[in-house]
Amino acid sequence: MIPETTKEGRILKIFITGGTGFVGKNLTFALIHEGHEVTILTRSAKRPEESPAGASMVEGDPTQKGKWQEAVKEHDVVINLAGASIFTRWTEETKRLLRESRLLTTRNLVEAVEGGRVKTLFSTSAVGYYGFQGDDFLTEESPPGKDFLAQLSQDWEKEAFKAREKGCRVVITRFGIILGEKGGALSQMIPLFEKYLGGPMGSGNQWFSWIQIEDLTRAFLFPLDHPEISGPVNFTSPNPVRNKILAKALGRAMRRPSFLPTPGFMLKLILGEFGSVLLKGQRVIPQKLIKSGFQFRYPEIDQALERILQAGKN
Repeated sequence: MIPETTKEGRILKIFITGGTGFVGKNLTFALIHEGHEVTILTRSAKRPEESPAGASMVEGDPTQKGKWQEAVKEHDVVINLAGASIFTRWTEETKRLLRESRLLTTRNLVEAVEGGRVKTLFSTSAVGYYGFQGDDFLTEESPPGKDFLAQLSQDWEKEAFKAREKGCRVVITRFGIILGEKGGALSQMIPLFEKYLGGPMGSGNQWFSWIQIEDLTRAFLFPLDHPEISGPVNFTSPNPVRNKILAKALGRAMRRPSFLPTPGFMLKLILGEFGSVLLKGQRVIPQKLIKSGFQFRYPEIDQALERILQAGKN
């Protein structure tokens, strides 16, 4: 296998699904800044406002086979970020959409890499893989959970790992809650704090495994210089916090009170089963990144929030 490394100044051709979303735009900007060539798969190439500057666009539906699969073969690296948002009320129809948007997209991408030049597949997953294990520290070696989100993550990862049979290195990026300007969890939390309605969810004792958006994009770049990294990688800060600590930190950063909790029964009423997920959590540690020498710029929640809120003022 040829190592795809930027240490030697090699320019990579990178294909991204989900490249017009919050994570995708930030990642595309970082990759182009590093000198790489980026192609984004989009359902409509006629919306230039969604296209990050410098990226090429290919039109297609990743859940459907199509001509876009031929474009995949011309790239060195594939990054799979596509998938319907979990931040909604879970109905049986929603669950079906969550599964199909992830499994079909990944299956079609794996099919597309065969016979091409792709050497590495990054495929997204989530810390929901671990289920709910209380105060236990969870690393990439920890066992999976048994709830809906855990099973979905397991099935999603199995589809991605099939690319190994086609000679690809597979990196499974298990995302924690992403904190950043103009997207992620804070886009829903900040308006409440601005209206003096911010606070913890339920008891606030549940663990909150998070990562600042700049560290997340840097974590994607890191394995490009370290071809020995493969398999599941936790994309989280090394310092998870309880939900009530997050609320206090955001209140401090915004100079707003943070004592008004959202009752658990209300979350369940509004969001159904997903409301129950928000009242639990995982205490996840990015063991593989730490052991490989990755340096977090924002490992602590206070400095991460200060950075994000300051960026929002500029």
